[in-house]
Amino acid sequence: MPVVAAYLYRNGKRVREVSIDEKIDNPGDASEFVWIGIADPSAQEMQLLQAHYALHPLAVEDAMKANQLPKIDVYDDQLFIAARTVNLIDGDIAYGETAIFVGHSHIITVRHGSTRAHSALRQQLEASPTLLMQGVDYVLHAVLDFIVDGYLPAVEPIEDEVLAMEQRTVDHFLERHEINRIFALRRELFRFQRVLGPMGEVAGKLVRLDLPCIDSETRPYFSDVLDHIRRVSTTAEGLREVLTSVFEFSNLLEQQRTGAITRQLAAWAAILAVPTAIAGIYGMNFDYMPELKTRYGYFVVLGVIGIVCAALYTRFKRLGWL
Repeated sequence: MPVVAAYLYRNGKRVREVSIDEKIDNPGDASEFVWIGIADPSAQEMQLLQAHYALHPLAVEDAMKANQLPKIDVYDDQLFIAARTVNLIDGDIAYGETAIFVGHSHIITVRHGSTRAHSALRQQLEASPTLLMQGVDYVLHAVLDFIVDGYLPAVEPIEDEVLAMEQRTVDHFLERHEINRIFALRRELFRFQRVLGPMGEVAGKLVRLDLPCIDSETRPYFSDVLDHIRRVSTTAEGLREVLTSVFEFSNLLEQQRTGAITRQLAAWAAILAVPTAIAGIYGMNFDYMPELKTRYGYFVVLGVIGIVCAALYTRFKRLGWL
């Protein structure tokens, strides 16, 4: 069923279950409100909610599309907030959306693609009636804090993978699949930061602006949400920089190792050039060449070749080319 939970609360306690087509009069008391949680609703269900809770048509349309970047809109005396949820699937970040309608006596959460239900959050709040009785703005903070708390667990495995990749780079050349993974992770983190930026703006507006349904006393709570978003954003930005450094460091190591191999090849080529040149000269078919009639000329030539080659080898060894 799309409707996950729908209850009427009074003075911090659950009173009874309500239906989405039930009309709840505004009691004028912040401690009495309806909290409806719905997942992947149909258009008919959203129309019922729109009719009974005076939801703005544009907000309902945005909630049904489920492809919005995080934002906050004000419609008369109500708020509409679009927030992005994340979870890690097979090493990649998957995104969902939670749309939140906030009125003076109701809060409605509409989830799309999120694997983290609000059941545990609802139980936690019901166990703390002191906060729950404060009204919908405190519930809104709890929902946003619950969503943002899911960001860091999605980043931590990527952080572990990046650090392990950084360590492997020192020991050996990066394989092609590792390079592909670096660029894939950089893309994932870039997309994630495109979500974190607007989410930070949403939390910032809840902290700074005078908005309907939001009491000024709740601003420190939303400020805490903003701090969490900034911390995750800093982590994601740091991981992107580490990935860039890993790729650049791998290139530098590869260039260094290639240069070392090139120097070794050049040194051996220089050493081998000596016997090649001497053997090439004495291999020419001329009748009048120096030392052709010398009795120990063969051994002298071999000795010269050995001495020159040994001198070159020693020289290159001291230079670190061999």
